[in-house]
Amino acid sequence: MPYQLAQVNLARLKFPLDSPELKEFVDALDPVNAVADTADGFVWRLKSESGNATDVPVFGDDWLIVNMSVWRDTDALTAFMYQGRHRELLSRRYEWFERVEEAMTALWWVAEGQRPTVAEAEKRLLRLREHGATPHAFTLRHSFPPGTDDLG
Repeated sequence: MPYQLAQVNLARLKFPLDSPELKEFVDALDPVNAVADTADGFVWRLKSESGNATDVPVFGDDWLIVNMSVWRDTDALTAFMYQGRHRELLSRRYEWFERVEEAMTALWWVAEGQRPTVAEAEKRLLRLREHGATPHAFTLRHSFPPGTDDLG
């Protein structure tokens, strides 16, 4: 069975999304998402009618925003994350988001064509926080090959 890589990334806002402090971040969302949408290895991303996912609820916390996507593999995700406009925004994340001790990013393999849900992403993150990296939920630093999880 062919697999693809699902990723979820949460961020805890320091300010409301419509605040002047977050204007540069919010203004960069559409351009960065447009680059992601055409990146080599990109498959899918979570978005609402707004075109992004900043208004999609996660963990019932209004100060958390979610980014969730599916990629061909870890190499494709890494290539997008660490170059261009996304890299610039990543380097400024602590201007806009709180530093958090617990895991806010999780990766897992999905069957080709499967689209993860926010509820599934929440469970994967909680699993990573409780058990560390496993085939069920892992990180780029501690990843597992496809097919080592039961996909559940």
